Amino acid sequence: MKGFEMIEMKVPDMSCGHCEATIRKAVGKLDPAARCDVDLATKHVRVNSALPPSDFVEALEEAGFPATLLGAVA
Repeated sequence: MKGFEMIEMKVPDMSCGHCEATIRKAVGKLDPAARCDVDLATKHVRVNSALPPSDFVEALEEAGFPATLLGAVA
């Protein structure tokens, strides 16, 4: 099994606590073991997970928050 990666995404449409909660829920639904850090001020989301980064980009888009992958570091 692949190890955990820190995945960083830019989510320009998030602006409030409700947005943050929706993003955290989408990440948790995809990977309940993932650690998710949301920074509303910079509009960045960081996820620590073994799943592919593209899965999280897709999950956020489906939740109504299109994201741009900034990078993933093992």
